Formats: sequence, C-alpha cells, structure tokens
Amino acid sequence: MARFNKLHVISTMAATGMVPVFYHKDADVAKKVLKACYDGGVRAFEFTNRGDFAQEVFADLVKYAAKECPDMILGIGSIVDPGTAALYLQLGANFVVGPLFNPEVAKICNRRLVPYSPGCGSVSEIGFAQEAGCDLCKVFPAGNVGGPSFVKNVLGPLPWSLLMVTGAVEPTQENLTAWVKAGVTCVGMGSNLFPKDELAASNWSAITERCRQSLAFIQQAR
Repeated sequence: MARFNKLHVISTMAATGMVPVFYHKDADVAKKVLKACYDGGVRAFEFTNRGDFAQEVFADLVKYAAKECPDMILGIGSIVDPGTAALYLQLGANFVVGPLFNPEVAKICNRRLVPYSPGCGSVSEIGFAQEAGCDLCKVFPAGNVGGPSFVKNVLGPLPWSLLMVTGAVEPTQENLTAWVKAGVTCVGMGSNLFPKDELAASNWSAITERCRQSLAFIQQAR
C-alpha cells in the first residue's frame, strides 16, 4: 500500500515543482537513478510501466526507497487501464499517472485515496477528469497541445486547476521559467533529465546536479 497520503503527495509535488519520469529494465540502474534524484532534492519520482516485468523493478524500487530514500514519494506512470493500476497500487504506488484519461482508473485510485493524474490534451478532458476526482491533471503531450500558452489559457476559465505538464520540458532556466510563469503546478521531465551517455557511464553525480539545478530554476521562477 501507499506510504504517503494523498494530501502529502500532491503538496510535495506542488512544493518541489518537478517529478522525474524514468524507466529502466535493470533494477540496479533504477535504484542508482532514484538515489541520484533524491540527493538532488527530488521528493516525488515517477517510474513508468514501459517494459516487460516493469512491476518487478518497481517492487524492488519501493523497498529500496523505504530504506535509502525515506522521504521519496514513488509513483507509477504510463497506466492506461484499471487492472494495471490495481497491480501497482498493491505494490505500493503513491500516485498513478497515465498518458490518457480512463474513468475506471480514477475509481480504483479514489477507492484507495491515491492521486491519479491522467493525461489530458483539451479543456474538456481536464474538466471530465476533475469531475472524476482527479486533483492534479497531466497536460500531455504538453508541447504539442500548445505549450505554456495552453496552460495559461486553461487557467483563465479554470483557475482552480492543478496542472502537471509532461512533454517538451527541458532542464534549462528558459524552458522551466516559461512553464512556471504560465501557472503549472509542477513539471514532469523524462529523457532530458537522464541523458543516455550519462546512464551508460554511470555518471550519477551529473544527474544529481541537473536535478538540483532544475529545482533551483523552478524556485527562482516562482
């Protein structure tokens, strides 16, 4: 079961402003990346369900985080159906993220009081997700649906919205400032945070520093 309650999860995402998004089939590599992010100040981390036996890697990560990264909130991403959501909730997911909105996933998560952030690409989808109890909606793919201007324009008529953007987010001051100024609650960042050459070279300190710098850019923009 989840170690952190719903209010704590959402408030932590909002406070830090960034959720790394990562997948690797090797549990040892995933643990190293998780720890590198933790050392860089990250407190909410999304592991994605994107490979065979991903649930086994996630189970190892949950156990590792409880011992080595006690304040890290570990969630699962790329969830599109309720069965898979239930599997990861049983393994200890503290939040569930998806590329699309599935009302049945919302029901599963609501029953356990675990935040569900569905992927939404329109104002209507955001509205339907909010009706289903999704407090923090994911704008995806953020760069394709309109970028920062989309977020700013959504918040005009829906100022109560909490939005996380994923896609077209980069660890640069210019990019992160644009998203923050548009009004995002937090950003989700994947491959740009974890260059393949650094992973191959086991350069964990570079990932730690990139996380630290990105979080600093976000705080400065606020």
